[in-house]
Amino acid sequence: MITIILGVLFIAFAVFAVIPAGPLAWGADVISFLKGCAPVLAIFMGFICFFVGAADIKDKKEAKEEEADEENASGSY
Repeated sequence: MITIILGVLFIAFAVFAVIPAGPLAWGADVISFLKGCAPVLAIFMGFICFFVGAADIKDKKEAKEEEADEENASGSY
């Protein structure tokens, strides 16, 4: 329950801080941060997608080899 309350409070503060007419008016700073971190996040996501794709290809290859081994083992009886 406390985590839900804290979550709502953090969201409310974030909205309050980004409002252009508010006393903090961090909207421009938030946009600058997002513009700066977008390329870095894109690089990290690209690496993650590459490694997940490579692992998927490797798993499919191993599954085919295992299936072929099972067929060979069952066919020799």
